[in-house]
Amino acid sequence: MEQYPSLPSKRYHELRHEIRSGDILLCSGNSVFSTLIKKATNSVWSHVGFILRLDAIERIMVLESVESIGVRAIPLSNYVHDYNATGKGYEGKLMLARHQDVREENISKLSRSAVDLLGYPYRTEEIVHIAARLGFHTLGLPGQKADAESQRAFICSEYAYTCFKSIGVTINYNTVGFISPDDFARHEKVEPICFIESEAGQRKPANLLNHLKVAK
Repeated sequence: MEQYPSLPSKRYHELRHEIRSGDILLCSGNSVFSTLIKKATNSVWSHVGFILRLDAIERIMVLESVESIGVRAIPLSNYVHDYNATGKGYEGKLMLARHQDVREENISKLSRSAVDLLGYPYRTEEIVHIAARLGFHTLGLPGQKADAESQRAFICSEYAYTCFKSIGVTINYNTVGFISPDDFARHEKVEPICFIESEAGQRKPANLLNHLKVAK
């Protein structure tokens, strides 16, 4: 994260009141799949999602597309305390950012677009296509640009791109012909806000039987 030497790092409870719907969550993960994405996209960023505040139920949700699951919504607090029910925070760096063109009056439309795509699958094969396009680019050969909007499956950046475009906020495809988390991070109108510190959470009982055993 040497690109952001002066960016502050904040705990979730300190930051919670500052977070807005439409804010961008950028992740630099350490898992095997995250490493594959970073290598395929030649970037430090492995994942991107965006925020939807549900103040009526006191929740801040992340809308995202993840491998093996597809498009989903999870509380941002899970990233910090109990990512994927592991009992600990996300293994890697988390950065909150904000696009200058996202307006409060467009959040309803953004939310509808995001929710309408819930349950769509993750497009795992696109990682292979991205690696192939990078290879063509290295050799000086033209690559074919993917069309995220015509799909019914998405990698994380394609999902975020499609949702933001529904309100007229566009992240440009890179010169190699795909959209990646790094394209969100590098966009001239995307402003980094802070890093979010991951924290160790308390592991929840895996099932009711374990809960009863603990209760005894």
